[in-house]
Amino acid sequence: MSLNSSTLLNEENSQEPKINTECLESTELQSLSAHQDNPLQQLQLASQEVLEKAKKSGRSKCPRCSSSRMFYCYTCFVPVETVPTKEIPTVKLPLKIDIIKHPNETDGKSTAVHAKLLAPDDVTIYKYPCIPEYEDKRHEIALIFPGPNSVSVKDIAFHLQKCSKKGVYDRDDDFSKEPFLKQAKIEPKEEKNPDECISGNRSEGTRLKKIIFIDSTWNQTNKIITDERLQGLLQIELKTRKTCFWRHQKGKPDTYLSTIEAIYYFLVDYHQEVLKENYNGQYDNLLFFFSFMYTLIKNARCCAGKE
Repeated sequence: MSLNSSTLLNEENSQEPKINTECLESTELQSLSAHQDNPLQQLQLASQEVLEKAKKSGRSKCPRCSSSRMFYCYTCFVPVETVPTKEIPTVKLPLKIDIIKHPNETDGKSTAVHAKLLAPDDVTIYKYPCIPEYEDKRHEIALIFPGPNSVSVKDIAFHLQKCSKKGVYDRDDDFSKEPFLKQAKIEPKEEKNPDECISGNRSEGTRLKKIIFIDSTWNQTNKIITDERLQGLLQIELKTRKTCFWRHQKGKPDTYLSTIEAIYYFLVDYHQEVLKENYNGQYDNLLFFFSFMYTLIKNARCCAGKE
């Protein structure tokens, strides 16, 4: 596995500085546009005024479990009482997303909950080892995970559809094990262009119906990725991008993405390279909480003199 891959990681031992409200009130007057290294400033986001108000009022109760939380409850997957659900944007996704969370992953430090909060109809979070059986539908499912046999987003249609009459690949074709070059040799001599295959099936919908993400630290992924229920799934590797995650792992490349970043960037690439549609910020609100917390923590660190 390449260390330059855009991997889904959360740093479970890192700690962000404590947020000083008085300090933030002075620093939040400065626009993030002054920070040229902030790739989040161009996002088309819904108003974050509700989060600003919640920040000033402090922690609030979860309407389900009554636990004291800031912004949302990471165990019940709902906003707290001071953050009305109607003021939180809802994002409609082009496919379903399953997030498999490692049991040792700290709930309060995971960004996976952001996806569930903002796309509740399309996202499901499972805590390993309680995960679904994917074998019967593996021709409709792909797994985001880097590796020597992973393929790019733009090649998803080629590998899942293969432009065959049945539109599925044989169960014996294990793309997580078989090298790409070896696969290519068994293809029919006359292959349709993947773009033609997609356009010819637009009335039936895109063949890929579900994408799986693993929510864990790098050292914890092996237990999940080697689970027999995930074997045989097409593996997708994301383009290299720099993370904005404030819990970046020490000694690891800055291309290791948080879970919500990986979901967002996959969907942007999928929209452009598979659906062949212009991207106009359709999924930007998936970073609604992430971008706000990024600003909050960055300002706190600036105030503390760490940046």
